[in-house]
Amino acid sequence: MKLIIAIIQPPKLKAVQEALRRIGVSRLTVGDAMGFARQRGQDETYRGAEYKTNLLRKVALEIAVNDDFVEKTIECLEQVARTGGEGTIGDGKVFVLPMEEAIQVSDGARGPGAI
Repeated sequence: MKLIIAIIQPPKLKAVQEALRRIGVSRLTVGDAMGFARQRGQDETYRGAEYKTNLLRKVALEIAVNDDFVEKTIECLEQVARTGGEGTIGDGKVFVLPMEEAIQVSDGARGPGAI
């Protein structure tokens, strides 16, 4: 079992959800995230005043998958979350972490069956 954390552009969320559903990944957690890296922030205008923001809005997805779904999920995220043909800086990141245990609260199912 693995926990996949994907940080993506907010406009890509709906397309990523649909693509994951098509490959059989139907459970994920979505949260707002703020971050910066090579993009170095951007200039914003609020009520006529310009200011610089260091943090850009992103969406964080947490997806728990069984081992046989790891590569399919990563490939799906890479293809759908990428902007343009070659991708651009700021498209996001995917992290894959080992997951020791999963427990379904409703019935106490454990391990791969809980996912």
